[in-house]
Amino acid sequence: MTDTMTAHPVIKGWCPGALRPMASGDGLVVRVRPRLALLTPEQAAGLADLAQVHGTGILQLTNRANLQVRGVTETQLAGLQEGLVALGLLDPVLDPQAEARLNIIVAPGWSGQDTPALWTALRDALTATDAPRLPGKFGFALDVSGQPCLRDDSADIRIERAGGGIVVRADGSPHGRSATATQAVDLAMRMARWFAASGGIGSDGRGRMRDHLARGAVLPPSLAADTAPDPAGARPAMIGFDFGLIEPAVLHHLVQNAGGNLHLTPWRGVHLPGTPDLATLRADPAFLLDHADPRHRLFACTGAPGCPQAIGPTRDLARTLGLLPPPGKTLHISGCAKGCAHPGPADLTLTWTATGIAVIPDGRAADPAPRIVAPGSLAATLKEWTHATPL
Repeated sequence: MTDTMTAHPVIKGWCPGALRPMASGDGLVVRVRPRLALLTPEQAAGLADLAQVHGTGILQLTNRANLQVRGVTETQLAGLQEGLVALGLLDPVLDPQAEARLNIIVAPGWSGQDTPALWTALRDALTATDAPRLPGKFGFALDVSGQPCLRDDSADIRIERAGGGIVVRADGSPHGRSATATQAVDLAMRMARWFAASGGIGSDGRGRMRDHLARGAVLPPSLAADTAPDPAGARPAMIGFDFGLIEPAVLHHLVQNAGGNLHLTPWRGVHLPGTPDLATLRADPAFLLDHADPRHRLFACTGAPGCPQAIGPTRDLARTLGLLPPPGKTLHISGCAKGCAHPGPADLTLTWTATGIAVIPDGRAADPAPRIVAPGSLAATLKEWTHATPL
């Protein structure tokens, strides 16, 4: 265990960026936000090299369809930033506040012009000098490529398909406001300004649209919902990785066999819209191509010692005990009560606490635990606990 034995981890309320990295137990965490969540082969190969030179050599996929370079030192940061600018992965005119507002997830597998045009317009609006000052976690979803596939992913304002048109929807509302492609971003920004002006942001600077509506906030008539979005569709096929971690050599191998661009997904994977060499990729155990692979449903944060707030190890614990969820089930191992790797409920969550590992069925990392066990007793406890619903 680490010396950080707090039951109340610090919630920072913001995400790292390339201009404002976040300090962690293994160095700085630098988050890269590619345009449209897309990497060209040249960008992906270059990013792999940058991670090798300036970080620990591990790239981490996030649930915002971004990539993080871990283990960067203060002296390495400037070189990494310069490399990102050269690759077109960091806009040199941005400041840290504007970069932080680019919290946009994009449905992978998009085609046509709607998604790029909407992304560009949204990027311009969020980085403008008059952009609303929103909470660090406040995000947007561009989900206009066929049936929505980001319905279960965190976002506060959603731009989705509705019939042959577009709807802008406040998260937490079943309906949205219909709009044309040219109106959608303006409507989304008006909705964001209403959120800020109507008390959606707390005294701690945090706030989410769903919670704001649940507390009784009502959209004004000009933003009121009038259209149901299309039903959710299936997620596009993707290649996953253990815990969303990619070594530089693995990323180079993927680039060589991807057959084109790489679309990052918010599900710790990469969608390949080109003509990948799937036979070659299947032969490499680093790639998870089977959607039923249980490792897709195993979530674990960095844990100790990589995260200073984690009380104990997470991924090493899963590997040592061979923990994998059964078909259709999810397993979340969290180093503390924040639950960063899987904010929603899981079929079984294991949370490190100051007194042991909390075993939480059907809940989140911070939920009350029916049982707390010593780490050495975990394997035996899981056999007993999951007798009726095997893990």
